[in-house]
Amino acid sequence: MNTHYDELNARKQQASPRGVGVLCQWYVEKAENATIWDQQGQAYIDFAGGIAVLNTGHRHPKVIAAVQAQLEKFTHTAYQIVPYQSYVTLAERINQLAPIAGPAKTAFFTTGAEAVENAIKIARCYTGRHGVITFGNSFHGRTFMTMAMTGKTAPYKREFGVMPSGVFHARYPHRLGGISVDAAMASIDDVFSEDIAPQDVAAIVLEPVQGEGGFNVVPADFLKRLRALCDRHGILLIADEVQTGFARTGRLYAMDHFDTKADLITMAKSLGGGFPISGVVGRAEVMDAPNPGGLGGTYAGNPLAVAAAHAVIDVIEEEKLCERANALGAMLVAQLDALKSRVDHITDVRALGSMVAVEFEAAEHAKTIQNYAMQHGLLLLTCGKYANVIRFLYPLTIPQAQFQQGLDILQQAILSLKTDQITQAVG
Repeated sequence: MNTHYDELNARKQQASPRGVGVLCQWYVEKAENATIWDQQGQAYIDFAGGIAVLNTGHRHPKVIAAVQAQLEKFTHTAYQIVPYQSYVTLAERINQLAPIAGPAKTAFFTTGAEAVENAIKIARCYTGRHGVITFGNSFHGRTFMTMAMTGKTAPYKREFGVMPSGVFHARYPHRLGGISVDAAMASIDDVFSEDIAPQDVAAIVLEPVQGEGGFNVVPADFLKRLRALCDRHGILLIADEVQTGFARTGRLYAMDHFDTKADLITMAKSLGGGFPISGVVGRAEVMDAPNPGGLGGTYAGNPLAVAAAHAVIDVIEEEKLCERANALGAMLVAQLDALKSRVDHITDVRALGSMVAVEFEAAEHAKTIQNYAMQHGLLLLTCGKYANVIRFLYPLTIPQAQFQQGLDILQQAILSLKTDQITQAVG
């Protein structure tokens, strides 16, 4: 029993609404790279990364230095009122790096949901159409439009009333779920024949690797066929890379793994290295569709976050974090594959770079492992349609020895399922 945290949690319950779900019952005091310390000095290895925000780790020295330097100049003007060069330079860098066919342009915002909403605004303006198709198990945000786009009701959409119209869901290919590429494509045809005609659809939006949905990796053939379908009907293809971007999958963008190009890409999370910034990059003629004043936001492209983003891109290049993501991911997958042969509860291991997930038979298995890990100093996140998947979002800058320590705790946590099973059988 911890009296300090008991009292603080009681205050939290009185001060903030229960709708803001909180995993940890302890409170952070400081963090550095892949380590978080609570207020009583307990250290935790961070395999959550602030939900995919910290690919470059907590407080990377170059990110902190860049923000400190910007703090000495100015903190806010509203880019739409008084512009600043760093925004333009960052847009130029993104335009050059993003896997978009032909000339590209970028606009910056603040949150991932805001980026997705603006991508839909741009797509509707460019096409003159209203319809949007997304996929089951997807997650695109918590605003009303992005809730409508999200392919999961609980906890995101339930009890919030009628969602915005014009959004329809198709099936995302999923081997364990029995959804083949052919079946997924057929589900889009069903949407066309039952819900909305293709000539009324502005965009099809998908995550190249589903985040909250369980780290399901899009089959290359599905993406290729989706591109052909969009071209045939004049529909824009939007890749939601809010969680997959900036070296997590072993490439700067997950779409870099495929020959297929999207028309628009949304980004956020690890772009800012812990500072709130998001963006939409896309084909120049598409991005130019809205009239002046149609895009923006008071804090959109905040100068402190822009400075952080420049440093993040520098760190990814200088420290070769894409290569690091592939190396760390391969180590983790090898361990999980070995455990899969020993623990019957594991049903699947899947990965793209360091976007790694292990799926279990039931949610209680994932929760048991998460709790065991927490008790032993390792922070893990769950996800998936049935909350039966553990996902790994450790900083790509994590020291090798600490990463191995995390893997050791993870192995003990997973093997604890087998021990519990044996204990129950004997009892």
